[in-house]
Amino acid sequence: MIELRDVSKIYQIGDERVHALDHANLHVRPKEFVSIIGPSGSGKSTLMNIIGCLDVADAGEYLLDGMPIEAYSENDLAEIRNRKIGFVFQSFNLIPKLTAEENVELPLIYQRVKKSERQTRVRLALEKVGLEKRAKHLPTELSGGQQQRVAIARAMVTNPSLILADEPTGNLDSKTSGEIMRMFQELHEQGNTIVLITHDNDVARQAKRVVHILDGKLTEVTL
Repeated sequence: MIELRDVSKIYQIGDERVHALDHANLHVRPKEFVSIIGPSGSGKSTLMNIIGCLDVADAGEYLLDGMPIEAYSENDLAEIRNRKIGFVFQSFNLIPKLTAEENVELPLIYQRVKKSERQTRVRLALEKVGLEKRAKHLPTELSGGQQQRVAIARAMVTNPSLILADEPTGNLDSKTSGEIMRMFQELHEQGNTIVLITHDNDVARQAKRVVHILDGKLTEVTL
């Protein structure tokens, strides 16, 4: 599903060239649960942006479902992000003025799914994360853990082939983090491909494969 071949990304900061990714190689098969762990500044966010088609590499090749990303137009990439990839972020990225169900519904509106089907899929997604009774609540009326559950429901509602989670437990206490990680385990057991980016060893170890990133280089970790 995901294949990075010698991918590099360089940023020019003043007189210094920073290798955010340095000839990175990664292969993720369908239905795998892979965590990528590294400290701040290791290249995690750059890697996530490239995998999620939010940014492009300066060198190397990225194949998604066997197709090189370079072959896609900007409109194609937007379509891929909306249909193939479900994003879960550390800061939840919910729209404050929309209710839980409206936040979950948003990607389906972008896909022009008819209203009756949207309502059914939103209800099922909120049921899966145990928030069907909080559907009418605004994000400010939900706890951090509940907001992340809404974000997970939003990521799932389009039935994406890949769920990409960037520090999904970073803003949560240990108890709530455990609940969110159990949810990712359930999603994996249901056949979802998950790539989870984290700085937390305990979170990383809950994936089936762990890849370490440091100074833009990727190394497989033996559990």
